[in-house]
Amino acid sequence: MTMKKKKKSYFFRLGKDMRKNPILYLMILPVVAYYIIFHYVPMYGIQIAFKDFIPKLGFSGSPWVGFDHFTRFFSGYNFRNLLLNTIGISVYGLLAGFPIPILFALLLNYLPGKWFRKSVQMVSYAPNFISTVVMCGIITIFLTPDTGIVSQLIKSFGGSSVSFLSVPEYFKSIYVWTGVWQGMGFGSIIYISALSGVDYQIHEAAIIDGATKFQRITHIDIPSIAPTMIVLLILSLGSIMGVGFEKVYLLQNPLNMSASDVISTYVYRVGLIDSDYSYSTAIGLFNSVINAILLVTVNSIAKKFSSTSLW
Repeated sequence: MTMKKKKKSYFFRLGKDMRKNPILYLMILPVVAYYIIFHYVPMYGIQIAFKDFIPKLGFSGSPWVGFDHFTRFFSGYNFRNLLLNTIGISVYGLLAGFPIPILFALLLNYLPGKWFRKSVQMVSYAPNFISTVVMCGIITIFLTPDTGIVSQLIKSFGGSSVSFLSVPEYFKSIYVWTGVWQGMGFGSIIYISALSGVDYQIHEAAIIDGATKFQRITHIDIPSIAPTMIVLLILSLGSIMGVGFEKVYLLQNPLNMSASDVISTYVYRVGLIDSDYSYSTAIGLFNSVINAILLVTVNSIAKKFSSTSLW
């Protein structure tokens, strides 16, 4: 069958299915409209990354400069620091934050008593619903040099208070581990759901054969949730350059800038504060392209070595 016939057959089946299930397609219409309006239409503005954008002249009237803005960014004095900070925080967050929800879900799965297990789950979910602004306020209060809880604990053991948010070496750990604490419970939901689908008869057979809980985890539970783990790992690696702006910006100060300045905060400064729209768009495009390349590469590797992938 030629490509033209395949395409015609596909649209014929799609039209037939739409006539058969109009309500389902009507329900998905708002989602499709959202992505078209807010994700695809704005892509028209990407062209200003290759132009010297002047608002008065508009997108089409602004002069074309090619890759000048990319060259300016790559040759900038802070390019290396921005890249290392962004990758460093992302990789640190992935290494710390990816396995912990899995371990937490496995532990919850073996907690005795349904009421106790549900209570632990509910308590662990709560931090996820704290807004970023409030979370950063809590972190700042806890780490205040003189009156913060952490400083008080250090003093009680004979140490001296430390201004943690003023020391660049501490910034990545503060950012990552507070994020792990906040998202651990909520991130375990999908693994708990996957574990609930494991046939308990397999566990019963393993118990009869004398398997310990650790052996049941390694030989039954982990292989059962492995496809879910691989998909989430692909998505995590595909956004490794996408360090969240809000939390970094709210915890950032002039003293920790050498460790906290990432690509997203730099784009904010040059784009919205300095109004250098073309330059900031070029940096954002570079960031997105790297993420897309990583996503495709990791997905291809996963597809080659396992039967699980995004496509």
